[in-house]
Amino acid sequence: MKSLQKLILTSIVLGSSFMYAQKADIIVTNGKITTLDQLNPEVQAVAISGNKILQTGTNAQILKLKGNNTKVIDANGNRVLPGLFDSHLHVIRAGRYYNAELRWDGVTSLKKALQMLKEQAARTPEGQWIRVVGGWNEYQFEEKRLPTLEEINEATGNVPTFILYLYGKAWINKSGLKTLNINADTPNPAQGLIEKDTNGDPTGLLVAEPSAFILYSTLAKLPELSKEEKINSTLQYMTELNRLGVTSVMDAGGGFQNFPDDYGITDELNTQGKITVRLPYFLFAQKKGTELADYTKWTGMVEIDNHSHNGHNEVEYHVAGGGENLVSDAGDFENFLFPRPELPSTMEGSMKDVLKLLVSKRWPFRIHATYNESITRDLNVIEEVNRETPLNGLVWFFDHAETISEENMKRIKALGGGIAIQHRMAFQGETFIRRYGKKAALNTPPVKKMLEMGLPVGLGTDGTRVATYNPWVSLYWVTTGKSVGGNQIMDKANTVDRKTALELYTHRGYDLIKEKDKGKLTKGYYADLIILDKDYFKVDDEQIKTITSKLTIVDGKVVYGDNDYQNVAPKPLKVLPEWSPVNYFGGYQKK
Repeated sequence: MKSLQKLILTSIVLGSSFMYAQKADIIVTNGKITTLDQLNPEVQAVAISGNKILQTGTNAQILKLKGNNTKVIDANGNRVLPGLFDSHLHVIRAGRYYNAELRWDGVTSLKKALQMLKEQAARTPEGQWIRVVGGWNEYQFEEKRLPTLEEINEATGNVPTFILYLYGKAWINKSGLKTLNINADTPNPAQGLIEKDTNGDPTGLLVAEPSAFILYSTLAKLPELSKEEKINSTLQYMTELNRLGVTSVMDAGGGFQNFPDDYGITDELNTQGKITVRLPYFLFAQKKGTELADYTKWTGMVEIDNHSHNGHNEVEYHVAGGGENLVSDAGDFENFLFPRPELPSTMEGSMKDVLKLLVSKRWPFRIHATYNESITRDLNVIEEVNRETPLNGLVWFFDHAETISEENMKRIKALGGGIAIQHRMAFQGETFIRRYGKKAALNTPPVKKMLEMGLPVGLGTDGTRVATYNPWVSLYWVTTGKSVGGNQIMDKANTVDRKTALELYTHRGYDLIKEKDKGKLTKGYYADLIILDKDYFKVDDEQIKTITSKLTIVDGKVVYGDNDYQNVAPKPLKVLPEWSPVNYFGGYQKK
């Protein structure tokens, strides 16, 4: 017995000494560190070893883990949070175009927006376009109105210009119409409307009726950046996300984004270890009628559980499943300017074929569904597939679900699914109210009920072509119920407190994909954290939208730092091409 006691005591001593012998690579001190660990909710300091959290505690406790090569970062009393996880973002596509786009995200006046157009027109070279692609609406402007075609033409002159408004419509200036050869003889495409005046000439307005195809397809005709510029553009976009505190996303694919052809830029960056956000991505079927063939090909190409590493880091970059568009027949685009689209009778058959394949191959899936009516029919198919080929714990969830019913939420829970919600109502709430009334908007989406029912719920943005990619706007919306124009859209009783909202943007978001080692600052979790410029828990509601990260760590490495942290952060990369709007305006605007 004495020998056993001695052995136990020796093991304890050795274990204790090992803990202190293991030195940290990075220590963050003097912070108000929100861990989201219920047993230890706030600490002063955190130690990182490799890409994992080593320990958390007081400054004195954690500094004991300092070695000769430990990098000590002073948080200077600022709030520190786990890095934000956007469960629905379009990074791979958006990255390729980011440097070519003029962002109106956050711009507070139409006057300023038009001035930005004018300035960009003066520097845009021949052969290129000015393009404003989503992330804004008229209610964020002091003027509370949209630009006119006359104003757009005056600001842009002879430089071709495309301006996307949500997924409802787009403006093309006179020069753009000429460049694309859109004239009186141009017929409407099968899925869109070219507005024409009384003389039969196009006005420059493209209308997404009955779907957004006309907007997607026109945008796809615009000139692309060079490969070198696309690489730079993707790096700039990821840095912009890091600046806003985003350390991880689930990429939901996108229209006109073909696999594997359009993934070459991020493939190359991953091979080089240069991706700075965790980036699992879903494959989005592109063409009506070929979806089953696409997924059959892709499931044969990709081993879904093979998450090979690049030799540089453990930042995820791999196929995560199928969706958000599984079949074209199920697309109920979120264009509240027009009535809810009726899904065709062929939807069930085409979706069942795809789902049977994915479930049999154990591929996770996500489904775009804005309206409860669509969700009902989707669930009918999922339930039928489940009876034939049990889901058996497979990861799956709905995206958006703005008008979902309690009954359908119960059905989702019974099938082991979840819901990824986004702040689209912050941009389309006023439009929704005009169509469906104030009462209908009060619980759109019914966030509180989802959580009360115990559904896995993740929070995100759906940037960049509808809403902004700024996560703090999403956090503002879900905690206040207000739109970007400051209007009360959602019932305050349906909002959540700031801690719960943060959880939906961190570890509870990871619950959607059944991952348990991310989204908290606690021992053994991945080291993704952000030091904020304002205290998320203390600032007034309107200031939430203005929060940025002072320093961002992903996978144990500093990927972004502001002026206060330039000594420990990577040097900013020069923006290419030189005429890029990002060079002059940056991304999300603060004025």
